[in-house]
Amino acid sequence: MSQLAHEVALALTGSGSPSPGPEARQLVAHVLGVDASLLMTVDDVTDEQRARVGELVARRASGEPLQHLTGVAYFRYEELAVGPGVFIPRPETEEMVGWALGQLAARPAGSRRVVELCAGSGAITAAISSELGGCELHAVELSADAWPYLEHNLAGRSVDVRLGDMADAFRDLDGTVDLVIANPPYIPTGHRAFLPTDVVEHDPELALFSGADGLDAIRTVAAVARRLVRAGGLVVTEHDESHAAGVRAVLAAAGFSEAATHPDLAGRDRFTSAVIGWDA
Repeated sequence: MSQLAHEVALALTGSGSPSPGPEARQLVAHVLGVDASLLMTVDDVTDEQRARVGELVARRASGEPLQHLTGVAYFRYEELAVGPGVFIPRPETEEMVGWALGQLAARPAGSRRVVELCAGSGAITAAISSELGGCELHAVELSADAWPYLEHNLAGRSVDVRLGDMADAFRDLDGTVDLVIANPPYIPTGHRAFLPTDVVEHDPELALFSGADGLDAIRTVAAVARRLVRAGGLVVTEHDESHAAGVRAVLAAAGFSEAATHPDLAGRDRFTSAVIGWDA
């Protein structure tokens, strides 16, 4: 079976795939219905399976995301259902979730009410649910196309999941939330031409673009978080590395203090947190 995966890796080399070897193993394992770590234990592949692998390789080589082909995205310790219509979670967001988990762990179990805005696939909430107990979790998503994935990925986790505009969401929780977390759209609309084709063609526009400066959604996140969080509560949002100063200014204008920008796994300024003081 390693020979088939090798053949697929060669086919993907030069196609734009960032990691032909690992992607080849995932595609072959997906078609065979086994974990990639077990490929060496599979002795026979049918002609039908080989044909199916060939179809997926051609689609991947044309730019279709690997996650759309397999229907799965991996995020921290989560295996999430994804597909057309929902934003594919990226590794860069994992560091923000790690920061949030550290903040929540320092609070007593009764002070861990969390709201995720722009929830998409639910990757952030799913990770918090799995990695830390004593949390009361809420998530909202605007897109009807992303909604089925969100519901599926958070099913059985005791999460309050809502479909709607974050601007009006969770008014029943105003002033009671300990952490608001979001990975909102933050690409300026004028930057479309600079994005990779696979991103523009396969990630939903609603999850990508956010006004002329890319900060429209983050302004809404800040305003919603300001009404939701209790004294001492936190907000944290992902953003483009060029937006760090702008996001700190947005949070300050919304009434937050102690705004601090944090690096992602690559050392880039990619998420910013702030707090509501006890005297606010």
